[in-house]
Amino acid sequence: MSDLPILAVTLGDPAGIGPEITLKTLAEPESLQLARGIAVGDAIVLERLVRHLGLHLEVNPVATVADARFTTGVIDVLNLGVVTEDLPWGEVNATAGAAAVGAIEVATRIALAGEVDAIVTGPISKEAIRAAGSRHLGQTEMLGELTGSTRFTTMSWVSGLKIFFATRHLSLREALDRITRENIEHAIREAYTALEVFGTEKPRLAVAALNPHGGENGEFGEEEIVAIAPAVAAARAAGLDVVGPIPADSVFHLGIQGRFDGVLSLYHDQGHIASKTYDFDGTVSVTVGLPILHTSVDHDTAFDIAGTGRAPHSTMQAAFKAAATLAPFARRLPVVYPPGR
Repeated sequence: MSDLPILAVTLGDPAGIGPEITLKTLAEPESLQLARGIAVGDAIVLERLVRHLGLHLEVNPVATVADARFTTGVIDVLNLGVVTEDLPWGEVNATAGAAAVGAIEVATRIALAGEVDAIVTGPISKEAIRAAGSRHLGQTEMLGELTGSTRFTTMSWVSGLKIFFATRHLSLREALDRITRENIEHAIREAYTALEVFGTEKPRLAVAALNPHGGENGEFGEEEIVAIAPAVAAARAAGLDVVGPIPADSVFHLGIQGRFDGVLSLYHDQGHIASKTYDFDGTVSVTVGLPILHTSVDHDTAFDIAGTGRAPHSTMQAAFKAAATLAPFARRLPVVYPPGR
């Protein structure tokens, strides 16, 4: 047991389903075989859930990771003390937002200090963290600032396929403006290097097309001709096994079938719709470009079912398993993107 990685699991927004799926995941026998998990958040939140759901679990508040017991039937929680009273489930709340932010800050600190091997984060409410005073768009941006990282991105992992993003949290109009040869070349290098860092030898990377049918030689748009294909050609000339642009309505299917190790999606929904439609519960978000390993569930707080006991925890199980699987590669982080590869 002592050789297993230690994972810090944040509760996410205390008013959402994050605490419930964290509790259930850390109590799973399978989780105990994969890694030693410690929750990061407020013990009062987990204690309330244990009572409310009638679970036979002991919540063990600790001040340091070294105090954790890591034993069956016990949920160790690095207690923050932000939440001091029961919060209403399923509502945006500034205290809940502050607790979510605090958990990420503490988990990041102990990961940077080497006390844990990776962090796994529960879903947060962007509205709640803004109410608490945070200016960040989400967890990825928050982690970037906390770790002093200047370039970072998200990788979605589903059924063995790793999906990368040339653009993410932008309007579709702005994302289209970012589809330039230079940006695609850089995104290819990021994705290819990340595949290598996370243990893929001789990666095979495909680049999705932007327009229907890959643009049909300019009939449906010129981005494939002026930006994407030249970027792929440059990568191939540099010795990388990269193909594309491949029409987006087939490239993700081909990746799932094992033709590629990774696919570069050109904008947020292009890749996320593909992965979540194929396996919503099994899609895991991995932040690439940080000096620490971070995985996350790939869904929101589900306020509508918070506190009901009906939240499926397969998403958190998948994120926990992904962190445990990738933990041996954490020593290679951060991913460094060589400019001229």
